[in-house]
Amino acid sequence: MSDDIATTNSLKLENAIRAFQQRKPVPKVDLTMHTLEDGTQVSTVERVVKTVRAPAWRKPTDEQFFDKNDPTKPDLEFLKEHLYCEGRLTDEQALYIIETGTKILREEPTLLDVDAPVTVCGDVHGQYYDLMKLFEVGGSPSTTRYLFMGDYVDRGYFSIECVLYLWALKIWYPNSVFLLRGNHECRHLTDYFTFKLECKHKYNLNIYDACMESFCALPLAAIMNKQFLCVHGGISPELRTLDDLRTLNRFREPPTHGLMCDLLWADPIEDFGRERTTELFVNNHTRGCSYYYTYAAACEFLERNNLLSIIRAHEAQDAGYRTYRKTKTTGFPSVMTIFSAPNYLDAYNNKAAVLKYENNVMNIRQFNHTPHPYWLPNFMDVFTWSLPFVGEKITDMLIAILNVCTKEELEEETVLPDDGFEYNSNNIAPPHALGGAQGRGSSSTGPILSPQLMAAAAAVPGPVDDTPEARRNAMKNKILAIGRMSRMFQLLRQEAESVNELKAFSGGKLPSGTLLLGSEGIKNAITSFEEARRVDLINESLPPTHDQVLEQEEKNRQNRVEKVINEVNQDEKIQRLARRLSRG
Repeated sequence: MSDDIATTNSLKLENAIRAFQQRKPVPKVDLTMHTLEDGTQVSTVERVVKTVRAPAWRKPTDEQFFDKNDPTKPDLEFLKEHLYCEGRLTDEQALYIIETGTKILREEPTLLDVDAPVTVCGDVHGQYYDLMKLFEVGGSPSTTRYLFMGDYVDRGYFSIECVLYLWALKIWYPNSVFLLRGNHECRHLTDYFTFKLECKHKYNLNIYDACMESFCALPLAAIMNKQFLCVHGGISPELRTLDDLRTLNRFREPPTHGLMCDLLWADPIEDFGRERTTELFVNNHTRGCSYYYTYAAACEFLERNNLLSIIRAHEAQDAGYRTYRKTKTTGFPSVMTIFSAPNYLDAYNNKAAVLKYENNVMNIRQFNHTPHPYWLPNFMDVFTWSLPFVGEKITDMLIAILNVCTKEELEEETVLPDDGFEYNSNNIAPPHALGGAQGRGSSSTGPILSPQLMAAAAAVPGPVDDTPEARRNAMKNKILAIGRMSRMFQLLRQEAESVNELKAFSGGKLPSGTLLLGSEGIKNAITSFEEARRVDLINESLPPTHDQVLEQEEKNRQNRVEKVINEVNQDEKIQRLARRLSRG
């Protein structure tokens, strides 16, 4: 009975090898056509959804870039449309816009005086397509005075487009388009979040450095209509009078404390107007720097400087704006927050707003988000993105192949015919190249390996020690390595999915340790504005230094490796397979 089974197995083996050696030619396939699940055939060399405009892949000539009537300025209409189609400029053209804008910004005072009528705008955060909607709602820049309160970059994936277009507007309308600095206009945050990576991907580091130099030239605050202090963050215990702003040196990277830091980072205290503290300023634990300012601090500052209100940005708002408690002397809101990035991070589902002030009448104009092209996290390409998914499936298939034989089949002998068959070195390794497989194949005391599997094993260098025990250990280690590889790909695939769903909450980089904690809790939490804001709160603080980030990434890498090793060591299926295939 045993001989019959062995003979049958040998015949199957011969037939399999013969079929492999005499395989039919691969049929020709038209790779220019693809059949969808519903049977529809589409071309692979054209856009499937033809209603979606193709990106502009040609960089413009200088003739297209410069305005026909004023060749010293960029053509605004062309630039707007070109950037809207995801087009890029030449390095020289991009530098021209940034450097020309920087010259204009350097000539402006640290504290601007802006007259009414004016449209005041909050954070933009790289949402170029929503910026275009903002101008539809707020009015054409050619006929409307604008004051932007900072945070043009990071978090969104079209930051350089926002910078180029706004700086082009500054070139055209230096006396009616005003740009203030936000906390994200600095090297520390742009390196931690997405702007630096975006510049490297779309242009180069020369463009990034030019932007950083330009950001240091941005004014820090503005007095609007001689009544309102407009600033990105808020006030400071070091800010007594407006002269403190006028004499402040702004041409530098923002420090982590002091007046300049507070102007960019400060927030109204959470229970503004209902504080339980008597202090005017409280340490801002959410931001990791600067202060919370209280209702009393705001009122004292306004009275001391004969102002009506503080208008600021810096915080996402569900309705796009928020008014705080009114002052007792004027009955006007002491603080107002304006936020101009709708559906912030593609997750908040918030409205955006701009403030239009004209003839002593203040109107809030709200608007919703505009669809925009999609980018994978960190601007990665689809091949890099898909590698963990493909790798996981390949290793799963390999483990499934190794598991194809039952325990009983592995313990049976397969008798090879005496005359054997000719091994083709192009297709399969001969027995003597398989690390002593012949000896194990003739043994009646242990399992055997199929020639196909042994050939696959031979593709990996065998042990230096050729003893049976060394070969068994080597085989066991290879099986465990496959298992670890499978687990690692699985973890990377899960992380890729988490990054895809949560990339908006990190500006492309998840908070340290998030992936190891799993994504279920976070995914379930993102159902409303307040919950989205709560999840994203970690990214509102001053980020760690570059060295701290590298240190944390190394810890995360080690944690991944340890997690994979532990999972494989506890996986009875992999361990049983390794023991079965390594027995001699």
